Amino acid sequence: MRTTRIFAAMALAVAITALAQTAAGQTRDERAIRALSDKWQRDVAAQNVDAIVALHAPDAVVMLSHAPLVRGSDAIRAGWSDMVKTPGLKLSWTPTKIEVTSPTTATEYGTYTESFDTPSGRGTDAGNYVTLWRKINGQWRVTLDAPNTTSPLPAAMPAEPTQMASVAGSSLTWNDFAPAGFPPGGKVAVLHGNPASPGRFVLRLSLPDGYQIPLHWHPTAENVTVLSGGGQFGMGNTLDMSSAHGFSAGDYVYIPARQPHFLRTQGATVLQVAGNGPFVLNLGVPK
Repeated sequence: MRTTRIFAAMALAVAITALAQTAAGQTRDERAIRALSDKWQRDVAAQNVDAIVALHAPDAVVMLSHAPLVRGSDAIRAGWSDMVKTPGLKLSWTPTKIEVTSPTTATEYGTYTESFDTPSGRGTDAGNYVTLWRKINGQWRVTLDAPNTTSPLPAAMPAEPTQMASVAGSSLTWNDFAPAGFPPGGKVAVLHGNPASPGRFVLRLSLPDGYQIPLHWHPTAENVTVLSGGGQFGMGNTLDMSSAHGFSAGDYVYIPARQPHFLRTQGATVLQVAGNGPFVLNLGVPK
């Protein structure tokens, strides 16, 4: 009887020791994951894409809101390379809980906030996230990252008009075209829509001989048709007229969103510009 009690006490002591070791290991792993999560945020601020990719398992998956699945190191590198270059990006997250579910797996969840520069001012986003961790060769690595925005979706594009509309060329209302950084002398007339608001628009620019449109870009695509006159049109990150191409009446140019471009007229020139608003002109090149 006494021997049985001794063995039972020994077994209980071993079990208590094992539980204490397990708890200590979980606490140690939780601290390690929290430290990695903090370093991840510092790497984002430093635009250290290599370190961010190294934190992920080779087969890691990223599940962004309203976006296709991102899988594997190459896709994750491409995504973060674009992300960290967002103008004025400030991204941070706060773990609500880090739970070590086994010696090699853990779950982290919490909330995040994000802010960045836009042509219309400071933009923001916020939401929740879940990150799954796996210990690989003794190192904790991200296997799944799933941020989920709680911000409302952008307003839908306005419905297209259901009635025909026409404008006589002789009755157009011309106003000064003088965005910041553009030379004086240009005129603009709006044919359809409101270029300052979401939705389709069509406008015309009347530019004098030798008018230099500086290097600039738009957040949305632009369709340009030359109605009269001509000149030189170029694309690229520098205003290099030697690389520009000639244009004349009847020519058409499609300019993708965020594509820097510039123009110099030869003779009085009228351009027709169409696209989806808001029509924003940003000097220089996208950052």
